[in-house]
Amino acid sequence: MPMSETGPGPEPDPPRRRPPSNGGAGRADGGAGTASRPVPRIPIDRKRQPSGDEARERAMRAAVGVIAEKGAAALRMSDIAERAGMSTGHILYHFGKKDRLLLEVLAWSQTDLWARFKEAADRAASPAEKLDLFVRFYLPRHRGDERYALWTQVLAQRHDEAGRRILTELLDGWDERLEAILREGRDLGHFADVDIAEFVVRAVAMLSGLSEDVMFGRSRWQHASPHAFALTALERELRPAGRG
Repeated sequence: MPMSETGPGPEPDPPRRRPPSNGGAGRADGGAGTASRPVPRIPIDRKRQPSGDEARERAMRAAVGVIAEKGAAALRMSDIAERAGMSTGHILYHFGKKDRLLLEVLAWSQTDLWARFKEAADRAASPAEKLDLFVRFYLPRHRGDERYALWTQVLAQRHDEAGRRILTELLDGWDERLEAILREGRDLGHFADVDIAEFVVRAVAMLSGLSEDVMFGRSRWQHASPHAFALTALERELRPAGRG
């Protein structure tokens, strides 16, 4: 699952795996680090409640943090309101019922993350740089990465057909982005002519395994970079024949 929020920018992770987590920006090394500090709660000023897109974004960001901290079972709408500095009524307005909250927040988180990824990828000078960005955005930034933790919470829930369809679309979104990078690199002669569909399955499986290691806090990554490990493995297989 994606992921988390690993990539340039502020703060990204699936039933099959867990993408990215780089939802915003991640550390330059893409590796594990200390968990982020608790987000301070904003005092509520009921006379100056945010509105429109600003309010929705604030509510979403607060929900990501609260879900990662408390888990889905213990989550209360009032927790999100307190974190966001908004009234519970405003939170209910934006989310409606709690049972749709997790999927809605995850979808928002991934849309935000992919927008940041596209902005960074559009500035990249080569497919190799885009591949580097993909790995950074997919892997968690550190143990306790909020966006990756959100994926874990969502995947642990039981979902109806509509929910599974949303999750499938989000997971497929990571595959499609990697496939586009591979095709571009292959067409330009920068990458070997690999079976793209099979390569994507192997690549995402590896990144998901590394992501779980980071979130668990495996000691093997205390002095090594999961990002560097993953990128080296991918580049080795994508190196055109004859290039050392």
